[in-house]
Amino acid sequence: MTKSTYKGRILGFAELMQEHSLEIPIIQRDYAQGRKDKKEIRHNFLKALFESIATNSPIKLDFIYGSCINSTFQPLDGQQRLTTLFLLHWYAASKDKQLNNNIKKLLSKFSYETRITSRDFCQALVENDITIPDSNSDIRDIIIDSNWFFLSWKNDPTIDAMLRTIDDIHKQFNEVEHLWTTLTSTPSLISFYYVELENIGLTDDLYIKMNARGKLLTPFENFKASLQKKVEDEKWDSDTNFQDSFAFKIDTVWTDYFWHQFRKNNTIDDAFMRIIATICMIRQVIDRTITKAEDRANLIITIQEQPNSIKPDHFTKNSFQYLTETFDIYDRVYRENIDLKPSFIMWRHLSRKSILSEIVFDENTYSTVQINSATYTQKVLFFAQTEYLRHNSIFNKEKFEEWMRVIRNIVSRGDVDKDGNRPDIVRSPQAFDGAINLINELSEFCSDIYYHLSKIGSLKSQFAKEQIEEEKTKAKLIINYPNYRNQIFIAEDNELLRGRIEFLFYCMDYDKNPETFDFPMFTSLTSVMNDYFNSEDSLNNNLRRALLSIEVSGNYDFYCYWWSYWHIAGATKRRLFDRFRELEYFIYSDLRDYFKKLVIELCNKDLTSIAEEFVPPPNFPNWKLRMIKDRSLLDIEGKSNYIAITDDNSSCWLLKSKRPRDTEGSYHIK
Repeated sequence: MTKSTYKGRILGFAELMQEHSLEIPIIQRDYAQGRKDKKEIRHNFLKALFESIATNSPIKLDFIYGSCINSTFQPLDGQQRLTTLFLLHWYAASKDKQLNNNIKKLLSKFSYETRITSRDFCQALVENDITIPDSNSDIRDIIIDSNWFFLSWKNDPTIDAMLRTIDDIHKQFNEVEHLWTTLTSTPSLISFYYVELENIGLTDDLYIKMNARGKLLTPFENFKASLQKKVEDEKWDSDTNFQDSFAFKIDTVWTDYFWHQFRKNNTIDDAFMRIIATICMIRQVIDRTITKAEDRANLIITIQEQPNSIKPDHFTKNSFQYLTETFDIYDRVYRENIDLKPSFIMWRHLSRKSILSEIVFDENTYSTVQINSATYTQKVLFFAQTEYLRHNSIFNKEKFEEWMRVIRNIVSRGDVDKDGNRPDIVRSPQAFDGAINLINELSEFCSDIYYHLSKIGSLKSQFAKEQIEEEKTKAKLIINYPNYRNQIFIAEDNELLRGRIEFLFYCMDYDKNPETFDFPMFTSLTSVMNDYFNSEDSLNNNLRRALLSIEVSGNYDFYCYWWSYWHIAGATKRRLFDRFRELEYFIYSDLRDYFKKLVIELCNKDLTSIAEEFVPPPNFPNWKLRMIKDRSLLDIEGKSNYIAITDDNSSCWLLKSKRPRDTEGSYHIK
C-alpha cells in the first residue's frame, strides 16, 4: 500500500474565510509587517500582489500552517501575510462599495484571540462604512477621526501597524478597478498552500520549535535564497564538497556560531544581514566592480544607511569567496577562543564586546547620524582585524595588537578645528574607500607591521599620508630600540595626542635619524603630556595663566588662534581655550611654539610655578600681568573663557559670555 504525503490545499483568503473563522493566537507577536521599520518588506509584498492583479498572473504566497479548533483556524505561520490580506480585502470591498451584510459577516470572521483592542478594531473596521478618498489622501486620518475609533487604540502597536498598511494599500490599489471581484474570483489569483498540522502529524509545540517562517518576513531569508541561486547559477561552489558549501554552512555551522554569539530577541537574521552588508561595502572598494567612483560612493552610502538593501548582484565571485572565508574565520575564532580584545585604549572606537559585535548589533553610542548602522570607522576596524586573521593561520597576540595599534592611530586621526570640534577622519564613503584601500595594501605586511613599515618606501595609497609617515618613523625607532617600544606606546595612548605624536618629535627637534633620537627627553616630554594633558579636565586656569607668560618671537599672544570683534567696547575678542580639544588644534597650528615652550618648561616646573616665577619684560601690558599673577581674576571674575582686548592694548575685558550684548556683568582689567 502506497503511503500518500499530505501537501495541503491551495486556497485564497476569501475561500479560507468561507470555510473557517480565522483567529490569530496568543503566541503570535504583534502585526509587524505594518511597522515603520518594515517599509521595504511591506512595499515589496504589496507590489507583488499588485503586479499579480495588474498582469492577471497567479501568485502563491508559500505555506500557511495552523490548527483548526472548533471550526476556527489558528495560524502558527502566516499571521503577517493573512493580516495584510484581510486589510486588502476590507479595502477592496469598501472601495468597490461591496461591503454589504454578507461580506461584513465574512470579514468579521477574522479576529485576534486575546488582544482585545486589536480584535475590537478589526470588528469596528468591518462594521462601519468608510468612504475611500482619492489616492492623494490618507485613510488613516479618516479612520482615527471616526466617532467609533477610540483614541487609546492609537497606542496599540498592531492597530498602528494596520493603519499604516491600509494607507500603503490605498496608494498602491486605489486605481485598480473591480478589485473585490478580482480578489474573490475562483480559482483565486492570490493563493497559498493551506496546511493543517493535524493532517501531517505535527503538534503545535513541535512546529513552534521548528521556528519556520514565511519567506516574506525577513530580508535575510530572501537575500540568502537569492544569493544561493546566484551561487548555483554561476557555479561558484562547483568545486566545493557539499559540507563545505555555502548552502550547507549558512544553515548549520555559521548559524550555530551566530546563534551562540549574536542572538537577539531569538533571531540572528539582522546580524547576518549587517555583517554581509559590511563585507559587501568593503568588497565594492576592493573589487572596483562599479566603474564610476561616484556610483560606488552612492552604493556605499545606500548600504551604510540600509543594510537590507544589498542584493546578490552586488557580489562577484571574489567577494562571495571573501564572505565565506570571513564566516569561517570568525567561527574559528569562536571555537579556538582567540582573544581579539585589544589591551590598549581605543578611545571612542572601543567596542563593548568585540569589533564584530559592533557590526552585527549596530548599537551606536557615538554617532548621531548613523543610528541604524555601525559607523564607517567600526567597519574599517573590522576589515583590518579580519585581514590579520586571513593572513595569519597562527594567531600571535603581540603582532596582532601591533597591527591594530597602527590602524587605530590612522582612523583616530581627526580633522580638529579651532573650536575643538573633532569629527572622525573616516566619515564619508570617499574616506571609507581610502581607508579600505590603504589597509588592503598594508595587510600584506600585517604579520609584522613594524618591521615592514621600517623598510618600505612609498605606498600607492595616499590616504592618511602624514600619519603613515609618522608610523614609519615610529617603526624605525621600535625596530632599532625595541626596549623603548612601550615608551612610544605610552606616548601614543595619551588622550590629547591620540596616536599622533608628531608634536613630541617637534619639541625634540627630531631629524628622523634613529641614531640621534634622545629617549630620555622623549620620556620626559611623554610624562609631561600624561601629567598635564591626559583628560578633559586638564584644561584649567593654571594652564591659561602659564600660557599667558610664554613668549614666542617677542610676543605673549598665544590666544591669537581665535578672533572675533566686540563692537560694544570696540575690542578684539580672544579665547583662552574653552574646550580641551582646542589644545589638539593648537599644537599643530602656526602658534604651536607657545605650547612647545610650555611643555619643555614643564619638564622642570609645574604650571603654578611658571606663572608665579614669570618676570615681565618692559612695556608688558599691566592687564595681562594681573591675569597671570592674580589668581582671582580668572578663577572668580572670569565667567567665561573669552576676553576682549582694547585696540591700544591698554585694558582687557573678562567677558561674561561668548557674545555679551553689553558690558554689564563683564569685568574690566586695566
